[in-house]
Amino acid sequence: MKIGILTGGGDVPGLNVAIKTAVFRAIDEGHEIVGIRRGWGGLLELNLDDPTSLEKTVIPLDKQVVRKIDRSGGTFLHTSRTNPGKVKPKDAPDFLQSGLSEADKEAKTHDFTPHVLKNLERLGVNVLIPIGGDDTLSYGQRLHQENFPVIAIPKTMDNDVYGTDYCIGFSTAVTRSVEFIHQLRTSTGSHERIAIVELFGRNSGETSLITAYLAGVDRAIISEVPFDVKHLAELVMTDKRANPSNYAMVTISEGAQMIGSDVIEYGEADAYGHKKLGGIGQQTGDVLSKLTGEGIIYQQISYLMRSGAPDALDRMVAVNYANLAMDLIISGTRGRMVALRDGAYTHVPMSMVGTGVKRVDVDELYDVKQYRPKVRHVLGKPMFLY
Repeated sequence: MKIGILTGGGDVPGLNVAIKTAVFRAIDEGHEIVGIRRGWGGLLELNLDDPTSLEKTVIPLDKQVVRKIDRSGGTFLHTSRTNPGKVKPKDAPDFLQSGLSEADKEAKTHDFTPHVLKNLERLGVNVLIPIGGDDTLSYGQRLHQENFPVIAIPKTMDNDVYGTDYCIGFSTAVTRSVEFIHQLRTSTGSHERIAIVELFGRNSGETSLITAYLAGVDRAIISEVPFDVKHLAELVMTDKRANPSNYAMVTISEGAQMIGSDVIEYGEADAYGHKKLGGIGQQTGDVLSKLTGEGIIYQQISYLMRSGAPDALDRMVAVNYANLAMDLIISGTRGRMVALRDGAYTHVPMSMVGTGVKRVDVDELYDVKQYRPKVRHVLGKPMFLY
């Protein structure tokens, strides 16, 4: 077989580990494997009538090519947020724009899936491994619906892909966040301030919740529960006075919102309809400062959460997900996503990705009045409480 592999969406630690594992396994099993650069963007931009396009977009993979890539984070194949099924005419490659009719040029978006399928066929790819979050994998599901063989691997530091309890990148993101929060305590305590730490988390507040739980943060604001900033001010002042070092710390998801306000978004929406997030921590800090008269330290951890090499857990999951994906490919199974459910490795239909949303179980894990994790009993719960 000839296997294709690509990474889409935001980078996370562990992607290179999964790529290397898949390549070693494919070669050992006697198969050929190629990497598609820049995710779905590579298959959109690929013009097989242009040799330079092929060189820029597709890279043959062997053990020597990937030998060292697992020692660093990110993805050596690069990534994009491209959705070939929904491309604005201005974003289409020149060679595809020239083939659009006048009516197509007037349309808001164009579906270039036939072009993607043609490229995969001409490349001789028999099965594709997309590694990504729910957006990237939703297009993988589209290819599956078009009868192209796909086996998916979930990754996202938000840990919010529906159908699996765990996504590559989550453990390292939480580990980084806990480390930075503990380091930030020195400045926050020295200046007797209130620290607002903003973490990635668009629709799921799991990173804010679990980080606060593990780092012993005073209050955690999550995406799922709009918050009353005046009540938060009262809580953090109580925390500050109770702390011998006279400081308090709060984590907040970038997708959180004050009661009566909207989520803070900016910029142009990407191909999956998402604008950039960020700034709710700054806004919250400004209001808290006015309400309390206290000094505020505002810190966005943002990309530092997803930078650098993966921790041991993300390495373990990346290796096992890649091996499970290869098991499925070798057995002839198609249209599945590898997953962890109830602590065991398994696989689910790719269609499951789009059938629900994965969010914090607020009733079970969050105190909506005290704005903090509420974990009393862990007997029978999975490792990450999900």
